[in-house]
Amino acid sequence: MTEQNQTHPDDDSYDPGASSLAGQVDPAVMAELLSIRSSIDNIDATLVYLLAERFKATQKVGFLKATHKLPAGDPGRETAQIARLRRLAAEAHLDPAFAEKFLNFIIGEVIRHHEAIAEDHEAALAADTRAAGPVPGTGPAVSATA
Repeated sequence: MTEQNQTHPDDDSYDPGASSLAGQVDPAVMAELLSIRSSIDNIDATLVYLLAERFKATQKVGFLKATHKLPAGDPGRETAQIARLRRLAAEAHLDPAFAEKFLNFIIGEVIRHHEAIAEDHEAALAADTRAAGPVPGTGPAVSATA
């Protein structure tokens, strides 16, 4: 990526016609390039929203796992998902190795989120326990004559 692509402009400043090629190529070629890029922009926007929905679902899984003290990762599921995505990628004429790298990145983020959810859950439980104080009959014996 170029340095320009690493900035995060405001939504209002996005220029779909931005290109370092402007004025250097035939206008008809530039128009076709911009048309194709417009489709790519729409696909990118869809991917962002799909990923957001996916992470909403995985957050629910994370809360469920934390509540029931389940591990953040599930290697059996991850292996099955990678095999499934590699097969789908091949059917879609997408490089299966790329699909696997992409899914591994997502899985890593999901596990990181699940670990954070579990830590927050444990901290909340510990805080609730401290706030509630000792359970009667479980603390140290206190002499009535003390």
